[in-house]
Amino acid sequence: MSRSRLAQGFAPKMRPLPPKKSGIIGVLDIGTSKIVCMIARLKPRPPSDVLRRRTHSIDVLGIGHTRAHGVKGGAVVDMGRAEAAIRQAVDMAERASGVQIASVILGVSGARLSSQHYEAQVRLTAPAVEEFDIRRVLEAASTYAVGDGRAVMHALPVGYSLDNRRGIGEPCGMLGRELGVDMHVVTGDLTSLKNLVLCVERCHLGIEAMVAAPYAAALSSLTDDEMELGVTLIDMGAGTTTFSVVAGGHCVYVDGIAVGGQHITNDVARGLPARLADAERLKALHGAVVAVSSDDHDMLTIPPLSGDERDQPNMVPKSRLVTIVKPRAEEIVELIRDRLRASGHVGDAGRRLVLTGGAAQLQGLPDLLARVIGPQVRIGRPLGVSRLPEAARGAAFAVAAGLLVYPQVAGLEHFEPRRRQAAGAEGGSYFGRVGQWLRDSF
Repeated sequence: MSRSRLAQGFAPKMRPLPPKKSGIIGVLDIGTSKIVCMIARLKPRPPSDVLRRRTHSIDVLGIGHTRAHGVKGGAVVDMGRAEAAIRQAVDMAERASGVQIASVILGVSGARLSSQHYEAQVRLTAPAVEEFDIRRVLEAASTYAVGDGRAVMHALPVGYSLDNRRGIGEPCGMLGRELGVDMHVVTGDLTSLKNLVLCVERCHLGIEAMVAAPYAAALSSLTDDEMELGVTLIDMGAGTTTFSVVAGGHCVYVDGIAVGGQHITNDVARGLPARLADAERLKALHGAVVAVSSDDHDMLTIPPLSGDERDQPNMVPKSRLVTIVKPRAEEIVELIRDRLRASGHVGDAGRRLVLTGGAAQLQGLPDLLARVIGPQVRIGRPLGVSRLPEAARGAAFAVAAGLLVYPQVAGLEHFEPRRRQAAGAEGGSYFGRVGQWLRDSF
């Protein structure tokens, strides 16, 4: 089912979780350095306790994470090794929760994410806007043309207009002659998405939905005020750095670059030199992008490349490590700045930045972001998720936590018009349309 939808140019789409219904869901975040599986129970919140876009409380039942293999830049490069790593993470989560899952919500950090905006207008048939009119304008906006080799991951209505007056959040019942909508469409590389789906399905798991990693991280890490005022969320993973702009309560831009924390690790391994495992440890414990006076005197021990304990380790000042780490970190931040400027969404981002991902802990990185992009920077962590283990409460698990939030907002999305689905799947017959309506509704 997932691959057939991708063949039509659309990623799998899930039905939103009804506000008064509980459910158990599984999520899978496949990254370059680690694979995370979480299983959680979503329970309806009391009416007085409902947060914006959080109709349910989230209780984590089990979590499993393992080192990623067969994945590079968020894309599968070795099917067998990636499958084995996914199976291990899922098995750990199932054992910890005592629950077996048949399907997952899948996070996507690779696939060359891209954003486009489409606008559409329709004439109203009555003085006031009705639900039928909203459906019509959403269908009109959904006639966008997806480029060859791309697939739609998200189709998010950003805002409505009445008689060319923009900034309307909920037009139903308002008076006017013409209703318009601005649709934000996020697409991904079709081949990368197909291989991700195939790898997960080889683990005997279905895919409920595919969610762009920076959108998922925003769902879990941003406060309501940040989402309303405008903020850029930067998710710096090992193989990719993705980012999303959220303004007016809506995700309005998504992008990514194929450079991340692993590239810094590789630079350290080459520059010292050191084994990759030792370079990763040195980066995590001592890596920094801002030099201090004591760096010349703080000496670091570099285990020998041979791994033979009889060989003498090398001793280098910390300042040497900083001179290796700093240029690559500056490159990543400057690439993000240039992409934001080219997108035209710098104004939407405001002066606020939230940093998530495993590489977010690099010392001095928030200061570098504040100097190059915007002055207000904080480290983002999962918000409103109960029973998360201490080790999973940091920025590295923001995407996986956001995938748990996603079922509550899945209903905000609008994919291809029903007539296109019916024509492609059933030939447009009466029984085909009825069958499609049953599948969409139940």
